[in-house]
Amino acid sequence: MKTIMKLTGAIVAVSIFALALSTSAFAQETEVDATMKAESEMESALGTVPTMFEVYPEHLRGAAWEWFKATQSPDATVPGKYTQLISLAVSAQIPCAYCVYAHTKMAKAAGATDEEIQEAVASAAEVRHWSTVLNGNAVELEAFKAEWDQIMAHMEQQKMAEGAGGQ
Repeated sequence: MKTIMKLTGAIVAVSIFALALSTSAFAQETEVDATMKAESEMESALGTVPTMFEVYPEHLRGAAWEWFKATQSPDATVPGKYTQLISLAVSAQIPCAYCVYAHTKMAKAAGATDEEIQEAVASAAEVRHWSTVLNGNAVELEAFKAEWDQIMAHMEQQKMAEGAGGQ
């Protein structure tokens, strides 16, 4: 009986190992297929496979390309010009010279003017400035939130009063 149990255990172990190997091989094949498809799509859409994708781990390229396309989708809620202006502002704050260059070009291609680009970067600088002031002075977050909620309520009351007075 012990021999049969050992043999059964060995068969189960070998079966699990074989399943793991076949699953792993299938996953690798799928990743390779996704990478090849992604690179083909990049070539078609962009005329090349950008370096940022070439230096990305091969098994992740297909997913990275899908994510990249999704963030650039014309079906996005935020229009492309504004997405690029936001991305440019973030890029300036990181800072990332590669990203600043690419998002400036893409913002202009999406219709952003030089003035809009300047304003987006200035807005990013303002956020960075106040973030530095608040964080550097260890302003308590919950107190800040309460104060800001009061500010927003006051502004809403002013807006409603202006609307009532203008009718």
